[in-house]
Amino acid sequence: MKAIVNVDNNWGIGIGDKLLNHIPADMKFFKETTTGNTVVMGRATFMTFPGPRALPNRKNIVLTTDKSWNAPDVTVCHSVGELLDLLEGCDTDSVFVIGGSMVYEQLLPYCNTAYVTKVDSAKPADKFFPDLDKTDEWEIESEGEKSEHNGVEFRFVTYKRLKGGV
Repeated sequence: MKAIVNVDNNWGIGIGDKLLNHIPADMKFFKETTTGNTVVMGRATFMTFPGPRALPNRKNIVLTTDKSWNAPDVTVCHSVGELLDLLEGCDTDSVFVIGGSMVYEQLLPYCNTAYVTKVDSAKPADKFFPDLDKTDEWEIESEGEKSEHNGVEFRFVTYKRLKGGV
């Protein structure tokens, strides 16, 4: 599996049910990278989508403990084990973990790549992604040039897992 995330300088990803940053180039990268693939998210993340409805042109899987929850065009899993069973035999390189923070924490051990948009800002946050720079399990594979949107610099960074994980 792969993770895809937008973080600030403190690895913050959101506050309440809102993303910290809205950068058109990041949204374009997300769409281009995940279209035609499988996206895995928590219920709270799904509920922030317009509608809320499934992301088009992707298989949407929602991880939730709520046994009664469902949505059109969404496969629901109630545990990591159930998700892994569902993905057995699938090409997990086409599976993208897209949030939120609890789902990232649960599934990052199963990921071998993380696409991280690093935004050079620090905003109040209550949701975080694990800081990959503070672990010896991950290293930067590639780092794009700095870009800017509304005065805020950002860059695309790809991390690869070195060791550890499940």
